Amino acid sequence: MAYENLLFDKQDHIGLITLNRPEQLNALSRALHEETLAVLDEIQRDDDVRTVVLTGAGRGFCSGADVSNRAADGSVPLRTEVPSQTEMLDEFHWVGDQARAFHGLDKPIVAAVNGVSVGAGMSLALACDLRIGSERSRFRTIFLERNLSPDSGLSWFLPRIVGYSRAMDLILTSRDVGADEAYRLGLLDRLVPHERLMEEAFAVAYQIMRWPPVAVRAAKRVTQQNMHLRLDDALRNETAHLGYGRKATNDAIEARSAFVDKRPPHFTGT
Repeated sequence: MAYENLLFDKQDHIGLITLNRPEQLNALSRALHEETLAVLDEIQRDDDVRTVVLTGAGRGFCSGADVSNRAADGSVPLRTEVPSQTEMLDEFHWVGDQARAFHGLDKPIVAAVNGVSVGAGMSLALACDLRIGSERSRFRTIFLERNLSPDSGLSWFLPRIVGYSRAMDLILTSRDVGADEAYRLGLLDRLVPHERLMEEAFAVAYQIMRWPPVAVRAAKRVTQQNMHLRLDDALRNETAHLGYGRKATNDAIEARSAFVDKRPPHFTGT
């Protein structure tokens, strides 16, 4: 499928998504949003893609929702077309749909945060499983500056990553968070020189990609689900997820054979 607002490429078993509106610092227009949902659906259905790297073109990762067409009072111009009944009943709105889509993809996503990541763009980075940044990475919640409370999943992701009080610090002050502080807080999992950013992101993706694909996807699912369960329920859920890896019988045999033969394994996802 051809995309106009993002680039999608496959390298080995890694899918590379590049938000491609560099003049707008990759702000999330409705068109870009729809294309991100489409590419995630394509990735979900493509067993050849095992891991995803997400980054932005130019000097920004994502500057949040595109507000370039808003009126002077900050309101969105009235739509001329009549919304569908489905749109009227949408309880998540489009930024909620995006948070659910990125978080819900059961293939690991590594964000290469190459620059500014603010508002819904910060939420997008936090929805990924790992974040790798450089000295050019910068975060800002920005919602209060727009007379808004947090949306796009930020109020859910942020306290789970940095803790409640630190999340409130970033939300209520709406201050810039540079790369060093972002790494200390846990907004970034790895911090590397900018010229090595994509190299490191792909190195991590390759580390993940070499493991059994079904087991990797089950690992992401069970870890996400168990964040909200009591211990006993979490243990039962772990036991249930073990069965998914066993269904990939060739990989189960290969895991045992590689261990016995003391050689690197080669997993196929079957």
